[in-house]
Amino acid sequence: MRFSDPWRSTAARLGRLSAAGARQAADWNERMPAEDADGTRRGTRWGRSTLAALPAALAIGVLGSALAGGALAAGFNVTHQPFTLTSNGVAGDGFGAVVNTPAIGTPDGSTRTDTGMTRVGFSDARLAGLCGVVHESFAGLPYSLLLTAGQEVKGGASGGFTPDISAKNLYLQATGLKSRGTTRLENTVIGHSADQVEVAGKPLAGAQPGGFGLGSAGGGGGATISLRGLDAKAHAAEIAGSMELPGLNLRVVAGSAESC
Repeated sequence: MRFSDPWRSTAARLGRLSAAGARQAADWNERMPAEDADGTRRGTRWGRSTLAALPAALAIGVLGSALAGGALAAGFNVTHQPFTLTSNGVAGDGFGAVVNTPAIGTPDGSTRTDTGMTRVGFSDARLAGLCGVVHESFAGLPYSLLLTAGQEVKGGASGGFTPDISAKNLYLQATGLKSRGTTRLENTVIGHSADQVEVAGKPLAGAQPGGFGLGSAGGGGGATISLRGLDAKAHAAEIAGSMELPGLNLRVVAGSAESC
């Protein structure tokens, strides 16, 4: 990556943080067995604040250690800010969705619950490539953290798609979620009471009795969905099970990137 003069200065400062990043990763790895044993429900969550205050290079160092095997580990947190997730297509089983008003973190550390969102869950999801873009700033300069895995994610949504990423118990909390192509639903009831919608045998977080829900009509396998060209503005992404990410790549670029 080539830097302009302000970015050369920032890059030099980030370089001095590499040792701190290694210590952070080691401490994280030591804590995880104890935290896993205490019975507290955790998962892989994008949308929290643990890494929000860390410079880009430190964040990459910690994440690189945690993700070296190609599968996300518990406790991956990025930022309170919304971020974008795109894919060439998603096919999912055990699908459900509800409208809720979750607590949203703000930069000053407070929370608000006045924003309606859609919480979507898949007990088993298969994605055709993944592109995640997080916008942040450090030392007054904007940068973008780009996460890519699997096949290249393209803007169009023509034709079919071949998934190459798998995820168990995947949840998205989003203010906007759309398909750029055809969406197919099977065995689905549109207008379920939200509290009756289940994914992997559990209700979706924030579901209210009488609220809007989209869930299974019953029978083996539950509701299924296939959509081309996923484009989501997300506030959180949680992997309560596991996610296999072939060719995982995390990188930082100057400015506010719009795509990977």
